[in-house]
Amino acid sequence: MKAIYYDIYKDLREKIMSGVYPYQTYIPSELKLIEEYECTHNTLRKALQVLQMHGFVQPIRGKGVLVIWQLGRRTRFVLGDIENMREAGERNGLVIETSVRRFERIVADERVAQLTGFAAGDELIRVERVRRLDGANLIFDKSCFLASSVEGLTPEIAADSIFTYLEGTLGMQITTSNRTITMEYATAEDREVLDLLDFDMLAVMENRTFNSDGVHFETTQSRHRPDYFSFLTTAVRGY
Repeated sequence: MKAIYYDIYKDLREKIMSGVYPYQTYIPSELKLIEEYECTHNTLRKALQVLQMHGFVQPIRGKGVLVIWQLGRRTRFVLGDIENMREAGERNGLVIETSVRRFERIVADERVAQLTGFAAGDELIRVERVRRLDGANLIFDKSCFLASSVEGLTPEIAADSIFTYLEGTLGMQITTSNRTITMEYATAEDREVLDLLDFDMLAVMENRTFNSDGVHFETTQSRHRPDYFSFLTTAVRGY
């Protein structure tokens, strides 16, 4: 179960993105928010710190907390958040359809181990999914899950939301994801699966995700048509 600060963060983030708290306005005071969420100062401040870290707000001394987030032209994937595709779609106001292209149980050989970070001999479930947005196939997800961590996983669950199943049904706490973003040439398989138009390069994000026990249970490579997506992160200069 997520800490209450994360629920507050998500609610404030939704209000910012939906325009309840518009760009260049101040969110309610800490006292009002503490009353609204029935939380402690420390819990609220942690939620506000996460909002700031992800580029939604900026504290202004003597004035309050200013909204600095603006809606972008492209679908945004927030690098500092671990969210499933359904959550990303809701946040961007999109309906994302998922089709499962491959679902199979494998044993990792040396090549798979090198590509995914799992150990040779690990039993894995390999899942390939195609994400359709605005009538076009725009994302090709190639995933491997540690089989012992995703018991009961089915193609039907994979077409809906694997993370929702892991958290809601299996009670897993998903805590950390290491991410790498690269640009890669499109392969013949990418061209078969995605509606690439005349693009020959893809934005590729690899996630290696861990649960609260420190178990590496997922590696996913998400291959994106580059004109439709941006990846948002925020850097803060220390003094």
